[in-house]
Amino acid sequence: MSHSLITSLRSLTGNPRGCVYTEPLWGIPYNLVAPYASVYMVALGLTDRNIGLVLSVSWGFQVFWALLSGAITDKLGRRRTTLLFDILAWTVPAVIWAFSQNLWWFLAAGIANAIWRVTMNSWTCLLVEEADHDQLADIYTWIHISNLPAGFVAPLAGILVARYSLVPTMRVLYLFAAVMFTLKATITYLMTEETTQGTIRMEATRGQSIFSVLGEYHGVVSDILKRPQTLYTAGIMLIIAIVGLINGSFWAILVTEKLNVPPETLSIFPFVKSAVALAFFFFIMPRMSRLPFQWPMFAGFLAYVLSQILLITAPEQGYAILVMSVFVEACAYAAVSPLLDKLIVLTIDPQERARVQSILYVGVILLTAPFGWIAGSLSSVNAPAQQRPLRRMGYRVSEARPQEYTKILPRA
Repeated sequence: MSHSLITSLRSLTGNPRGCVYTEPLWGIPYNLVAPYASVYMVALGLTDRNIGLVLSVSWGFQVFWALLSGAITDKLGRRRTTLLFDILAWTVPAVIWAFSQNLWWFLAAGIANAIWRVTMNSWTCLLVEEADHDQLADIYTWIHISNLPAGFVAPLAGILVARYSLVPTMRVLYLFAAVMFTLKATITYLMTEETTQGTIRMEATRGQSIFSVLGEYHGVVSDILKRPQTLYTAGIMLIIAIVGLINGSFWAILVTEKLNVPPETLSIFPFVKSAVALAFFFFIMPRMSRLPFQWPMFAGFLAYVLSQILLITAPEQGYAILVMSVFVEACAYAAVSPLLDKLIVLTIDPQERARVQSILYVGVILLTAPFGWIAGSLSSVNAPAQQRPLRRMGYRVSEARPQEYTKILPRA
């Protein structure tokens, strides 16, 4: 008998099919580079404060683009906006990251990458506006599953880092990502059609400027404040955003510096996380879906807390506790993420989805952005650049390019 998730995947049609089936083209390259992104920045001479600055500047620009995202999505349409802004938000910065030399390159890439707030809005509308609400949990489960295969090929990245050193490997992986991001945007465009609500909003905003459409937001804000369920969802989004910002940017630095884990072994942990999350999606979530909505969410948040406690209490090279932390975090991710995505869809007025999402994203970004700089500043207190464990683990400053760490090859 076929598994319910397999059955739901086969039954997808239209825009949900076009969005779900192409998601691995984004998820695989992104998750290949993500475990090494912050270490790559360190290897090119950035300090923890620099990384925090890049994050905060990027998130500052995300406020601007998130604010405009609803108006742009309504003006250009869900489908066309997703194509154009996917390329601007992912292909362009991936190329910049591939050739980065110092802080200024990463700032430029971070500013360009901030445009993803537009495509997140338009792509979400494209995904859900023509979808059956009974399928939403399964649709979002497959979106998250599609990002997991990268974890299984991530050890290849570790092998390449060990063989060719960190910086050259990351440059090639970022170029690979740029190609894949472009393919994903193009194929999604070809496999989808403009939504009915998108067509209505394009017609309604015809002849208006982006800023004229933006001026109509005050009524939407008033409606949001009158909907407690939307505010509740926004609070959960904020918590997840803060955790994701700090973990995504400083996990690798914490592991390599505090626990002295060699950079080339970082790819093991995405492998574990992917395997655990995949098993959870297929074997646990179908059973949890029968429970009241709040219980899986509550259990998932408890698991997030436990994973962080394990991480910060792990001893130097405490691989067992580190793996346990990743295991628990993977379970938390699998339990919370699809349910939160479904909650966002169900608690937003479908007639104003693009603009409501735009306002929610702006609020979340404004409250989350300072945590990049705060986390970087706190991290730098105990890890000054001149005492980087990357140096102790076989990396030295290149004589030709002082800002870049290069692998010291063992003597023959």
